[in-house]
Amino acid sequence: MTEPAGLIEAVSPLDAKTTLDRLQAALTSAGVSIFGRVDHAAGASGAGLDLRPTTVLIYGNPQAGTKLMQIDQRMGIDLPLKILVWTDEANVTRVAYNDPTWLASRYGISVADAPVLTAMKAMVANLIESLKNG
Repeated sequence: MTEPAGLIEAVSPLDAKTTLDRLQAALTSAGVSIFGRVDHAAGASGAGLDLRPTTVLIYGNPQAGTKLMQIDQRMGIDLPLKILVWTDEANVTRVAYNDPTWLASRYGISVADAPVLTAMKAMVANLIESLKNG
């Protein structure tokens, strides 16, 4: 399966629930707002369908996101940011998120105009990397 453009994927050594809980705790302690969790597996179950664990964590920093939307309000369709955590068919926990710099390029926003993009990308990459270190 090919990775869609702008999507960054990683493997977590933890189960899906622990991965989500740790990511949420780390984001919260970094001062990032958690706007919600969407449990697609629970939704599927409610519809009488089976789906392996698949949850979206919705998060953001209004200070950073607003600066981007001041440049181009359409970016609001992609904000707040999201992290998808799922268990694949081999029982491996996977994590995916949109590359903030790729999202911005969609609107012609350059990193030079919005350096917060690089910080956003680095923060999420570091959080996911920290899963591997316990």
